[in-house]
Amino acid sequence: MLLRIEDIDAPRVVKDADRWIMDDLTWLGLDWDGDAVYQSQRLDAYEEALRRLRERGLVYPCFCSRADIRAASAPNEGDGFLIYPGTCRRLSAGERESRVIRGDRHSWRLVVPDGAPADALGCASSHVDDAAQAMHAALAVGLPRVVCFADRVFGPQRFDLPRQLGDVVVRRSDGLFAYQLAVSVDDMAMGVTQIVRGRDLLRSTAIQLYVRRCLGSADMPEFAHLPLIDAADGRRMAKRLNSLDLGAMREHGDDPRAVVGYCAWLLRLVGEPRPMTPQELLPLFSWDAVAADTADRVVDVDMLLR
Repeated sequence: MLLRIEDIDAPRVVKDADRWIMDDLTWLGLDWDGDAVYQSQRLDAYEEALRRLRERGLVYPCFCSRADIRAASAPNEGDGFLIYPGTCRRLSAGERESRVIRGDRHSWRLVVPDGAPADALGCASSHVDDAAQAMHAALAVGLPRVVCFADRVFGPQRFDLPRQLGDVVVRRSDGLFAYQLAVSVDDMAMGVTQIVRGRDLLRSTAIQLYVRRCLGSADMPEFAHLPLIDAADGRRMAKRLNSLDLGAMREHGDDPRAVVGYCAWLLRLVGEPRPMTPQELLPLFSWDAVAADTADRVVDVDMLLR
């Protein structure tokens, strides 16, 4: 397991949050290989990646504000994600250059292909290895309009880039590198082979696979997206639930084994919550069990803290 501290958004970084994360992991009985990687120390790598994208003509300056984009776009698929309408993509090269020289505030966006969708990207296969091989073959012949991958939990995924994602920001107008570029560069540099995260990032996976291809990589990690955890009122878990903050639980004297066991139960790996260590959980783990129930989970605080 690799530990990466994603502190690239400097204005939002909380002092000592990295140490809290490490302390929480240690308390749960989890460790990681090697030193933690800090994104704030890898700005040169992101700058180099952006330079390569610019050399290939795959990015362009965008002068639109968030208000401009909201006014010109409709939310996609009811989830609030805005598809950039391509306003600045249609500007002439001369107009783009003159506005940059003039100092107009701008971000940098990555171009996604237009044209007929490419269908041979692995979506027809439900097998992870078959999908990966098809994806590699399709990426080898050029930049795809359609990105597909087989998820360990949610199965085959297919994203039409211009229709569902649009030209994504890789450097923000405030000069900070965007999450999608930074994590893609880091995953390649760190040799990440398996990524497990929430289902709300399925769309991000398609973006990141495309970013990787634009940077010359056809390798595809194995992905597993998990159901989200909701509070009892049906809303997503948030920091407002201080009682479930791991640091607060540790200070309160709660048993970390109870947390691990409860998570195992949420993932349908055990029939009922019971205290266990990560080492005791390992032989019980099964992706088939996790994938058998993809509904979001609701946390019962009383059950967890009893």
